[in-house]
Amino acid sequence: MFDENLIQIESDFLKAIAQSTRLKILYYLKDGERCACEIIPNMKEDQSNISRHLTHMRDAGILESRKEGVSVYYKINDKRVFTLLSLVDEMVKAEIKKKAKVVKVIP
Repeated sequence: MFDENLIQIESDFLKAIAQSTRLKILYYLKDGERCACEIIPNMKEDQSNISRHLTHMRDAGILESRKEGVSVYYKINDKRVFTLLSLVDEMVKAEIKKKAKVVKVIP
Protein backbone atom coordinates (compact mmCIF):
# COMPACT_ATOMS: atom_id res chain seq x y z
CA MET A 1 0.00 0.00 0.00
CA PHE A 2 2.82 2.43 0.85
CA ASP A 3 6.59 2.34 0.87
CA GLU A 4 7.93 2.35 4.45
CA ASN A 5 11.35 3.62 3.32
CA LEU A 6 9.82 6.49 1.38
CA ILE A 7 7.59 7.39 4.32
CA GLN A 8 10.65 7.56 6.60
CA ILE A 9 12.60 9.71 4.12
CA GLU A 10 9.62 12.07 3.76
CA SER A 11 9.29 12.27 7.52
CA ASP A 12 12.98 13.07 7.94
CA PHE A 13 12.78 15.75 5.25
CA LEU A 14 9.76 17.41 6.83
CA LYS A 15 11.36 17.27 10.29
CA ALA A 16 14.42 19.01 8.87
CA ILE A 17 12.37 22.07 7.90
CA ALA A 18 9.73 21.92 10.66
CA GLN A 19 11.45 24.37 13.00
CA SER A 20 11.12 28.16 13.01
CA THR A 21 14.84 28.96 12.86
CA ARG A 22 15.31 26.58 9.95
CA LEU A 23 12.41 28.18 8.11
CA LYS A 24 13.97 31.61 8.69
CA ILE A 25 17.25 30.31 7.26
CA LEU A 26 15.46 28.92 4.20
CA TYR A 27 13.72 32.23 3.53
CA TYR A 28 17.02 34.07 4.06
CA LEU A 29 18.64 31.84 1.42
CA LYS A 30 15.73 32.12 -1.01
CA ASP A 31 17.50 34.66 -3.22
CA GLY A 32 20.75 32.72 -3.43
CA GLU A 33 23.90 31.52 -1.79
CA ARG A 34 25.14 33.19 1.39
CA CYS A 35 28.15 32.85 3.62
CA ALA A 36 27.53 31.47 7.10
CA CYS A 37 29.16 34.71 8.26
CA GLU A 38 26.11 36.55 6.83
CA ILE A 39 23.48 34.04 7.91
CA ILE A 40 24.45 33.83 11.59
CA PRO A 41 24.19 37.54 12.48
CA ASN A 42 20.85 37.85 10.66
CA MET A 43 19.26 35.04 12.64
CA LYS A 44 19.92 36.79 15.97
CA GLU A 45 20.64 33.49 17.70
CA ASP A 46 23.70 31.79 19.08
CA GLN A 47 26.30 30.92 16.44
CA SER A 48 26.55 27.29 17.55
CA ASN A 49 22.77 26.91 17.33
CA ILE A 50 22.64 28.30 13.79
CA SER A 51 25.58 26.11 12.77
CA ARG A 52 23.71 23.02 14.02
CA HIS A 53 20.61 24.00 12.03
CA LEU A 54 22.67 24.58 8.88
CA THR A 55 24.41 21.23 9.30
CA HIS A 56 21.12 19.44 9.93
CA MET A 57 19.54 20.87 6.78
CA ARG A 58 22.65 20.15 4.74
CA ASP A 59 22.71 16.54 5.97
CA ALA A 60 19.01 16.21 5.08
CA GLY A 61 19.76 17.40 1.53
CA ILE A 62 17.84 20.65 1.85
CA LEU A 63 20.96 22.81 1.69
CA GLU A 64 24.23 22.50 -0.16
CA SER A 65 27.46 23.94 1.16
CA ARG A 66 30.90 24.75 -0.16
CA LYS A 67 34.05 26.03 1.45
CA GLU A 68 36.00 28.98 0.18
CA GLY A 69 39.04 29.54 2.35
CA VAL A 70 37.75 29.67 5.92
CA SER A 71 34.22 30.64 4.84
CA VAL A 72 31.36 28.21 4.29
CA TYR A 73 28.65 29.15 1.79
CA TYR A 74 25.15 27.68 1.83
CA LYS A 75 22.42 27.55 -0.77
CA ILE A 76 19.08 25.84 -1.27
CA ASN A 77 19.54 22.45 -2.88
CA ASP A 78 16.14 22.39 -4.58
CA LYS A 79 14.01 25.54 -4.88
CA ARG A 80 10.86 23.40 -4.99
CA VAL A 81 10.98 23.50 -1.20
CA PHE A 82 9.36 26.93 -1.58
CA THR A 83 6.50 25.37 -3.55
CA LEU A 84 5.94 23.11 -0.57
CA LEU A 85 6.09 26.07 1.83
CA SER A 86 3.67 28.01 -0.36
CA LEU A 87 1.17 25.14 -0.12
CA VAL A 88 1.62 25.08 3.65
CA ASP A 89 0.98 28.84 3.74
CA GLU A 90 -2.26 28.38 1.79
CA MET A 91 -3.40 25.58 4.10
CA VAL A 92 -2.58 27.56 7.24
CA LYS A 93 -4.36 30.68 5.97
CA ALA A 94 -7.43 28.62 5.05
CA GLU A 95 -7.48 27.08 8.52
CA ILE A 96 -7.15 30.51 10.15
CA LYS A 97 -10.12 31.78 8.11
CA LYS A 98 -12.16 28.71 9.00
CA LYS A 99 -11.46 29.15 12.71
CA ALA A 100 -12.20 32.88 12.53
CA LYS A 101 -15.65 32.08 11.09
CA VAL A 102 -16.32 29.63 13.93
CA VAL A 103 -15.32 32.24 16.51
CA LYS A 104 -17.69 34.80 14.94
CA VAL A 105 -20.59 32.32 15.09
CA ILE A 106 -20.05 31.55 18.79
CA PRO A 107 -21.83 34.20 20.91
